[in-house]
Amino acid sequence: MNINDVTIRLEKEEEYREVENLIRESFWNVYRPGCSEHFVIHVLRDDPAFVRELDFVMEKDGVLIGQNMFMRTVINSDNGSDIDVLTMGPICITPHLKRNGYGKMLLDYSMEKAAEMGFGAVLFEGNIEFYGKSGFDYARRFGIRYHDLPEGADDSFFLCKELIQGYLDGITGVYQTPQGYYVNDAYVEAFDRLFPQKEKLRLPGQIF
Repeated sequence: MNINDVTIRLEKEEEYREVENLIRESFWNVYRPGCSEHFVIHVLRDDPAFVRELDFVMEKDGVLIGQNMFMRTVINSDNGSDIDVLTMGPICITPHLKRNGYGKMLLDYSMEKAAEMGFGAVLFEGNIEFYGKSGFDYARRFGIRYHDLPEGADDSFFLCKELIQGYLDGITGVYQTPQGYYVNDAYVEAFDRLFPQKEKLRLPGQIF
């Protein structure tokens, strides 16, 4: 996809470390002191659930400015069957270009491609104020619950978008986060030492 000076294409193996550094810069000190997202994608690329055909980067004037990726997972439905769905992320835009529309452009394009591949729905953790603009809604409205979340707990972070209309009709159940997203902090620290040193800060709004 090419729009003006922006290109969205598949990630190349030779730019893995550059993409990891882009993710690191984007997430550093956002949700916790430092971040783990750059190690998460490093691990997930070798996971059987990783969807290589949906591993996108965004370029502007020949420079990488964003990325998004998807993983296969399931909803354990209440009737005992497993419903195939996607989850997404990390997704990012380089910090100095955030809030300029690039993130929505990347998100909408990548979901369009996921729909073309026949995937029925995407569920993940995000902010409804941003992702709602691209058609996401609270997963509870589809009858889907987040695994290990106590009844009555705040689930406003858990979002869903049907890529095939009606795909989740009549389905209730529990969404499962792919195990590859759960990374060991010690491994994160060791991996992070391969990158330029950055200061970890405890900031307002962090959730971990």
